[in-house]
Amino acid sequence: MSRLQLALNVNDLDRAVDFYTKLFDTEPAKRRPGYANFAIEDPALKLILFENPEQTGTLNHLGVERMSMEEVEAEADRLEAAGLTLAVEGDVVCCYARQDKHWVTGPDGQKWENYVVLADAHPELEGQTSFVGDAAAVALRDDTVSGSGGCCGSNHATGGAGAQAGVCCS
Repeated sequence: MSRLQLALNVNDLDRAVDFYTKLFDTEPAKRRPGYANFAIEDPALKLILFENPEQTGTLNHLGVERMSMEEVEAEADRLEAAGLTLAVEGDVVCCYARQDKHWVTGPDGQKWENYVVLADAHPELEGQTSFVGDAAAVALRDDTVSGSGGCCGSNHATGGAGAQAGVCCS
């Protein structure tokens, strides 16, 4: 089952976690400094919170968490056939999780990602790629926790090479 992702910028992470824990009667699936995510079953939602006081109350990005690479690839094929341009990221560590994903930008600049979590990752791997044969892969725990954490802060959503805090992640 896929689930919609909503990533929000919040002023006070502890206060926001308390509120959303009560609202959805669910504890966070993952918590890191400045970051929390909830894997909510009903409604099927991946809620991501980024502590970002400069952008409080704004949308960070949107996405759909897929359960398999096949689903991500099928969605990429469908979107490209519909004429949309994708920014593809393969085997990246973002949000404290190893992921494969692609991004598409809506007509008003909204960033949407389709992704699958391949494995959980430790904080020191954030932003790394190329895991095949890479010594960094040893530090990955091969468990496909449905939650992912943190934010790599890269400008993945726009396909740029620069850094933009709070953009990335699932």
